[in-house]
Amino acid sequence: MQITGTVGALLREKNPVIHAIESTATVYEAIELMGEKNIGGLPVVRRGNLVGMLTERDYTRKVVLQGRTSKETLVGEIMTRNPLVVSEESSVEECMKIMTEERVRHLPVLTDDQLVGILSIGDLVKWIISAQDATIEQLTRYVFGEQES
Repeated sequence: MQITGTVGALLREKNPVIHAIESTATVYEAIELMGEKNIGGLPVVRRGNLVGMLTERDYTRKVVLQGRTSKETLVGEIMTRNPLVVSEESSVEECMKIMTEERVRHLPVLTDDQLVGILSIGDLVKWIISAQDATIEQLTRYVFGEQES
């Protein structure tokens, strides 16, 4: 099955707010922000530029399992550097492939090196379900004809 649509179209459908954290913040502040916003990952910025991603996985593997403390460890020390990124022209199918093959759940979206969005695996799943629902509805109307309300 081919999945259609671009990242730009998907971003226009979702909340435009981007939650990010500075690399100089503490991991505790990052985890607190993730908890408040009910998200599992944050783009990490330095002077407005994307420098990494911080996820719950980074926290558990690089703080908890290494016996560090979240109030003394800086985001920049444990973030994933040089994260995989996509553009608004990237296809939803391409993003699903990247997330599956690279085992990541978040993809920053850049336009002209500026962070314009963040995609989660949940965003992509919602998009795909919506596209499937629309296809089913169109096929149903085609097979059974338009229904009068």
